[in-house]
Amino acid sequence: MAATDTDLICAIATPPGEGGVGIIRLSGPSAKKVAQTLVGVELKPRRAHYSRFMANEEILDDGVAIWFPGPNSFTGEDVVELQGHGGPVIQQTLLNILCELGARLARPGEFSERAFLNGKLDLVQAEAIADLIAAKSTAAAKAALSSFQGVFSKKVTALADRLKRMRVEIEAAIDFPEEDIEILEQAQVAQSLATLIDDTARLLEQAERGRKLSQGITIALVGEPNVGKSSLLNALSGEETAIVTEIPGTTRDLLKVDIVIDGIPLRLVDTAGLRDSDDAVERIGVQRAREQIKNADMVVMVMSAGTLLSSGAGEVSHAFLRQTLDDLSGLGAPIAADDALLVINKIDLGVPVVNQEVEHRVCLVSAKEGDGMTALASALARAGGANSEHAGFSARIRHVQALQKTAACLKAAQASLNRRDGAELVAEDCLLAHQTLGEIVGTLTPDELLGEIFSTFCIGK
Repeated sequence: MAATDTDLICAIATPPGEGGVGIIRLSGPSAKKVAQTLVGVELKPRRAHYSRFMANEEILDDGVAIWFPGPNSFTGEDVVELQGHGGPVIQQTLLNILCELGARLARPGEFSERAFLNGKLDLVQAEAIADLIAAKSTAAAKAALSSFQGVFSKKVTALADRLKRMRVEIEAAIDFPEEDIEILEQAQVAQSLATLIDDTARLLEQAERGRKLSQGITIALVGEPNVGKSSLLNALSGEETAIVTEIPGTTRDLLKVDIVIDGIPLRLVDTAGLRDSDDAVERIGVQRAREQIKNADMVVMVMSAGTLLSSGAGEVSHAFLRQTLDDLSGLGAPIAADDALLVINKIDLGVPVVNQEVEHRVCLVSAKEGDGMTALASALARAGGANSEHAGFSARIRHVQALQKTAACLKAAQASLNRRDGAELVAEDCLLAHQTLGEIVGTLTPDELLGEIFSTFCIGK
């Protein structure tokens, strides 16, 4: 596919503010012609030309100009970079002059969008550029670079190619309705489907690890009032972010803090204490806490050791943990055991006994004294996918959802085949699976999705 816009676009490609060097990028069929109006020298391909940048016989700046002729450029079009001094006034002046000469300011992500539309990179690679820029750790940057280099795309494309070959066999059987199931059996479609389902599941698992590494996970701190949720938030973030008092119900709204533990970005959400209240504002906070339970990737259930011991439940067993999960699920949405961690705070008041069978799902801490906080941080990082060496590429939630849909379509096709429903139904589910894989890399992507994806990019990318 090719970009439909052929006008000249320009933007500052370096971060805003003051800097030693500032880069302005132009892309479009007249990039060289317009740039030469400013630099006053004949630009040669991929060579750095030192020059003064002039307009109306006035020197605006001096620096380096480089011309990358299309299609051998990032966007696939003629691209010129003007590398001058990184002062905002200077750069804005140059932008204004370029716009007077016929360029227009680029939309967010428009350079990458043109690269995608001109076939220079696929949609996953384009998104990986933004992930690489936004990476909060070395591991996240490595994973994003792998996606940019096509690691994830190749895996998706390989699945799609195998699915396409299987679809050919299925479509051929449709022409023989009385013998279609027998033809599918001879073509070993059942075996091919089973293998595709297994491989899609493995790719989905890898994508989920890549998503956690790239975009992080949301962790909700929930529990009754005064168990120390806000103190935990402050201790984990290293800042006095939340107000901490002895008065129950101090936290009345969601308080969100972004942190990085072992290279994993985490968003901690402190919630209002779960209880019935006559206070209208506190009731709203409790309702928001319940909604956060539904939306969080992980739920940290916080309890007070003092309350636990005084109630006579001094032992944390599998049954106790299961009951705690069930009680919390009744307040929000069903919570999977793997997505929850029990944190018993205030162990400076006493230490309950934790059965060995649930030790991996329970953390004993004192946010006040700092005891157990290192172990808690490690547990949260593991939940966020701290085994970063296994995250071979970065991914996004839309990739995970698309792979989940692909797996569901393939399983539906398998069920139709097992019921001997006919080749048409099997073919329809396989078609949907194939189209969904195409949406990941952008071979089949609605325009509105493209707009949503590229609008999140910075202006000069």
